[in-house]
Amino acid sequence: MSPQSCFSALVILATLLSVEPAIAQQQGPPPAPPVTVAPPLAKRIATWDEYSGRFEAIEAVEVRPRVSGFIEKIHFKDGQLVKAGDQLFTIDPREYRIAVESAEAEIARSDAQVDLAENEVERARPLVKTGAVTERDFDQRSANLNVQRAALQAAQASLKRAQLNLEWTAVTAPVSGRISDRKVDIGNLVTGGTGGTTLLTTIVSLEPIHFVFDASEADYLRYGRLSLAGGRKSSRDTDNPVRVRLADEAEFKHTGHMDFVDNQLNARSGTIRGRAIFDNKDQLFVPGVFARMQLFGGDLDALLIPDGAVVSDQMRKIVFVVGDDNVVKAAPVTLGPLEEGLRVITKGLAKDDKVVIEGIANPMVRPGAKVTPKPGEIKAAEAPPPPPSQQ
Repeated sequence: MSPQSCFSALVILATLLSVEPAIAQQQGPPPAPPVTVAPPLAKRIATWDEYSGRFEAIEAVEVRPRVSGFIEKIHFKDGQLVKAGDQLFTIDPREYRIAVESAEAEIARSDAQVDLAENEVERARPLVKTGAVTERDFDQRSANLNVQRAALQAAQASLKRAQLNLEWTAVTAPVSGRISDRKVDIGNLVTGGTGGTTLLTTIVSLEPIHFVFDASEADYLRYGRLSLAGGRKSSRDTDNPVRVRLADEAEFKHTGHMDFVDNQLNARSGTIRGRAIFDNKDQLFVPGVFARMQLFGGDLDALLIPDGAVVSDQMRKIVFVVGDDNVVKAAPVTLGPLEEGLRVITKGLAKDDKVVIEGIANPMVRPGAKVTPKPGEIKAAEAPPPPPSQQ
């Protein structure tokens, strides 16, 4: 390349370098990114506290015989529903029928002895006045009558006991519910009475059903202070509402109410036992099933924002707010539950804050950046329409 050509190239390069800063200066800084801002939705909501627990039967009974004998019949199918009073087992009743007949015979004998003693007393009564029967002899006959009457009462009591034992050879269901499997088969000898009795089967009631859970000491104190302040009545005094969801469910759609709070805290765990009751007409709940429960915790004046407006910052949850100078600031917040499709903010926001609800995905929207705010509105989600009625 000739010297003249090199000089021309240098002149052109110098011209370009001097023009680019001028063009950049004419264009200015990039425009502030647009965002949509809105104040949090202030609303009074019902708060719900979550607990884990299990369902328990209101009535759970071990069926045991009251008399001993051989199992003669079994009247149920393993696992079926039974009603109180349904016959479950038959113990060989022949021995107990004989005992009843023997007691009836003893009553007849004692009754005859009473009649004889009464006749002897009546015959001797007028003879005492004439001296034909001494006072001592009359007293002896009267005492003998009382002995025979006592023997008759003992025989009657023995008959009642024998009849009761005979009745107990028919083992019936003491409660309604679902029965377990049989623990003995036909032909087995079972032991009845008060100690060392044979377990025949078990029954658990299903409708209604209890849900048992443990609440922390902090929750117990909070509920107590709410009750004293008039914000929420104690579950000991009122049927506070509860709702539950099973392990395969996403929503708390089964409703019930509280019916018991224990009288002391567990010293080891620092928790107190609570109990709710649920209808179980479809018998979906069975004793032992695990579930999550929500307990009404009182009304709260809350601030709600869209869940998408919450950003994770390492270990914190933050919300972008725009100040009067249109500069983005990060506000650390404490999150509550979802309510009507919005996230409850329990701490960190004021009701007049301008929260960024749209435009967060723009990488230029970050704390310290200047933005162009556009007013928006936060609305609660509409409740789904009721299902069509079945004609």
